Amino acid sequence: MHLHNAPALLFLLYAYRLERCLAFGGAMFVGRRPVHVHRPLPLVSPCTRTVGGQHRALRSERGDAEPQPAEPQHLSSEAGELERLKQEEKNLASLLASVRQQKLSVLRSRPLKIGVVGFGRFGQFIAKSFAKYGNVVGTSRTDYSALASEIGTKFIPLSDLEAFVVDEDPDVIVLAVSIVSFADTVRDLVPHLQTRMERRGRDACPLIVDVASVKEHPRSILLEHLPKECDILCTHPMFGPDSAKHGWAGQTFVYEKTRVNGVLLESVELPGEGKVEEDEDGEAALYFDGRGALRGVADDDCEAHVEGMDRIERFLSIWEEEGCDMTPLSCQDHDAYAANSQFITHLMGRILGAQGLVATPIDTKGFQSVLRLIENTNADSFDLFYGLYKYNRNSGFTIGRLRGALDDVVGELLHRDGVVGVFNRRDNEEAT
Repeated sequence: MHLHNAPALLFLLYAYRLERCLAFGGAMFVGRRPVHVHRPLPLVSPCTRTVGGQHRALRSERGDAEPQPAEPQHLSSEAGELERLKQEEKNLASLLASVRQQKLSVLRSRPLKIGVVGFGRFGQFIAKSFAKYGNVVGTSRTDYSALASEIGTKFIPLSDLEAFVVDEDPDVIVLAVSIVSFADTVRDLVPHLQTRMERRGRDACPLIVDVASVKEHPRSILLEHLPKECDILCTHPMFGPDSAKHGWAGQTFVYEKTRVNGVLLESVELPGEGKVEEDEDGEAALYFDGRGALRGVADDDCEAHVEGMDRIERFLSIWEEEGCDMTPLSCQDHDAYAANSQFITHLMGRILGAQGLVATPIDTKGFQSVLRLIENTNADSFDLFYGLYKYNRNSGFTIGRLRGALDDVVGELLHRDGVVGVFNRRDNEEAT
């Protein structure tokens, strides 16, 4: 059970209380006073039911248009209500704490072995937290053996990729490499995945996870090159070593469960019906199996599917336990949003940084924020910035709109000075 199901627990607890009151003659105690409940009853809060119900009864009996003042005994009936609600809140908090401990127990009863390809700054950053929940082995071109040992992980040189994939036998392989080298990395990985399956069986393929800042491009690469036996999880931690140096709590983690047991978990189009409805987690409720037949995810109880989903949930639970805000989102929607949030942030940081802006003795708070933006965005590699542009088809439109907006703003300034026909698109439109 996920912690984000707390609202459901609240609803179930209240529904249980309502059911009990109906079972015992339709009377429920609110404070010290029995309140009779008549079917049908809308599911509203006890407080609203008590106050609203009494007001409606008064209007019906007296025929008044306006609600009448509450009787003195009504005030006494609410005495103790806040205390009762606080106790319920305390009980629910205790229940959630118990569920969380059970979840942690399940997670640690079968710890994952996680391999991290690309043990640079970001790879080390996530490996350090992974090590709290399971075994971690990293690989990279640069030798990080000493650093890996310091953070409680193992290190295998990238030159010995077979030892990393086959001998270490990780349950999950996280590809924490630059988006520019992503395709080459996946292609290099495939022969060793094939060797592993030949030795241990077709069901021995690990879960492959990408953590790139764009999503449609790596998704297509993984689907094109990986063996179909490999499950795929596309993710984007919307934070890094600088923005989350004090912890992951409250940081956004975006993910798409892409493929499990050879099945694409994506929305499908039905002839004449359009897009199939998604489930409550934003995931497709239907999929096409290997034979082209339309099936329901909820009806698929085969062992391989259950094991695959369990492995994904165990991996996602690590991010949950670290306090991330979990956001299920399709790769396509992610890239559309990212172009107008993450990419434009990096674009503005780079543009302002190119101006050579520095602190002055009279900096405003706003300008200090600008300097922090420059510092944070320019701390990332240019490869990351280039990847946000190159591999997100929406980024070009974002640049075009920014150019147009700059022309409009500068043009408005010139327009106030009586200079027309320069920059401002409005003047050009008026002239035509």
